[in-house]
Amino acid sequence: MPLTLANIGEENMIRRVGGSPDVRKHLEDLGFVAGGNVTVISAIGGNLIVSVKESRIAISRETAGKIMI
Repeated sequence: MPLTLANIGEENMIRRVGGSPDVRKHLEDLGFVAGGNVTVISAIGGNLIVSVKESRIAISRETAGKIMI
């Protein structure tokens, strides 16, 4: 399921990162890699604040939909 459907505060394992090669590379650079863990901290105004690799990152709902957990 996409990251957009994750429960807030629940840690999930990233199964796959989709999108174009440029989008996948950008997400990998931010720490979104298959096998890694991600936690949704909050959802504000259609964007998600997530914790990945001990960093907090804001991503759009569209981008979060490309990250499968």
